[in-house]
Amino acid sequence: MRELRNLDDVHPRNLTRRQHLVLVYLIGLVSIVLLFTGLYYWGMRSLEDRPRSIFQAFNTVIETMTTTGYGADSPWLTPAMNVFVATMQVTGVVIGFITLRVLVIPLFERTPLNLDDRLSIKDEHVVVAEYQRDTEVLLDELEALDIDYVLLESDEAEAKRLSDDGYQAINGDPEERADLDRASIEKASLLITDARDRTASIVLTALEANEDLRVISFTASTRRKAALAEIGVDRSVAPHALIGTRLAEKATTPISVDSAVESKTVAIREILIRRDSPLHGVRVGDSPLANHPNLTLVAGWFDGELRLPASPDDRLTPNTVLVVAGPESAIDDVSSEVAGIRSPRLSTRAAVVVAGLGEGGTAAVEAFPEDVPVTTIDESPDVDPDIIGDVTEPETLHAAKISDASALVVTVDDDATALLAVAMARSIAPDVEILTRVSDTEKASAAFRAGADYVLSIQQVCARLVAAEVYGERMMDPVNQIRLVRGDAVPFVGESLIDARRDTERGWTVVGLSRNGTIYTDEQTTIEPGDEIFVAGSDAALREFKKTVDSS
Repeated sequence: MRELRNLDDVHPRNLTRRQHLVLVYLIGLVSIVLLFTGLYYWGMRSLEDRPRSIFQAFNTVIETMTTTGYGADSPWLTPAMNVFVATMQVTGVVIGFITLRVLVIPLFERTPLNLDDRLSIKDEHVVVAEYQRDTEVLLDELEALDIDYVLLESDEAEAKRLSDDGYQAINGDPEERADLDRASIEKASLLITDARDRTASIVLTALEANEDLRVISFTASTRRKAALAEIGVDRSVAPHALIGTRLAEKATTPISVDSAVESKTVAIREILIRRDSPLHGVRVGDSPLANHPNLTLVAGWFDGELRLPASPDDRLTPNTVLVVAGPESAIDDVSSEVAGIRSPRLSTRAAVVVAGLGEGGTAAVEAFPEDVPVTTIDESPDVDPDIIGDVTEPETLHAAKISDASALVVTVDDDATALLAVAMARSIAPDVEILTRVSDTEKASAAFRAGADYVLSIQQVCARLVAAEVYGERMMDPVNQIRLVRGDAVPFVGESLIDARRDTERGWTVVGLSRNGTIYTDEQTTIEPGDEIFVAGSDAALREFKKTVDSS
């Protein structure tokens, strides 16, 4: 019975397509060789009158088809034999190509590929141990900033695909020390983990190999931050909560001013370029905000990326947020004069509507100031929303009084639902500020078309956060990153404010000056002895500014 079962296994019906192809190839090759051997045997006897044995005929056929030679039989006298031999030659070439395609090439394709051989020499690099989002978005961001990395991917097919596309990716289990060693973990400076419940195991294994390793971990919930910190994670990030907080800040909160600045006449504020703004496509350097004599353009957010300072050649598009410093009255005047630009400050009576009370929506609600009324929407009564219902239905939005709200923050989990909610809200309340989160970076443009004013992509934000962390800058925390401080004006005495602002490469800029209790921000004002200057910039840039002042 066992022998019969084995015979059944080689039945053509049980063969794979490749096995069937190889079988047909072999049968065809043997049949052609036998046919040519018989014809050659007959031709040499009947046409050439030079009889050969069947084995001599077989040998000549093989020599001819493999183009290795023709032995002592060449040349042939009759036209028919010459045509026949030529046919064998051509047939041999064709069979050679078929052999490559059917046997040789598949053989090499099945040879195991060692992706490690494609890695460049690593030192002080980033090791990415699993990544649950769009991996190429992250790797493209790292490569754009010339950050060296290795991705350790447990899915063999995905690792090979990324490696074939030119990324520094290898296949392996990041929980295994040997596989981390293949990624040169002992020479790495930073470990990125996004492995859900496997995170603790990966981090502990990596720190055994390199105790000086900095570790960033993506987590689904902020509730795990304490546990991750206990095992050695330097920074844990809950992307949904992070973006929820950021959307809330965009809707309500101007950038903070350092406590060292007591004057209320100078402020830093974010101004959102809305989707219907006439400034679309305008260069930053040509915008009224950049050219205002009393205002200083400190920085700009372009699709969630902070550029400090903003380049004059950058184009203003939906999602652009300009960080402007100067007198509050001047900022208010410019904001109201330029159609389509709305100041993020809320009136005392205007409410904010938050759609989706998951991790992101909850974080957004918690980020709003206490004096801002918030109405929440969710389909699940378990999260205790103010309105229980589908945010894509007009009845739900009307119940939340969307027409009276100043802003709508959309943090639902599904991108399709988010896009429909944005479109529905825009049709009901044309003037409401709509800020939304999407998971897929490619859905950001669709969200704008649906009517959103500001969109953050989880994939893009995570990628940029990782890239920024390599440099020690938390680019997603602008409220804590940009400061306004007083400084000694001695190094700038004799210069006008416009001259003091001209150097855009240093990361800080002179906003104005204080003289005898009066604030001057006009760019033509000349700095005199005894003046104090207001300087805006990141914490790192302001440290460099203080070094400049102290060394002068």
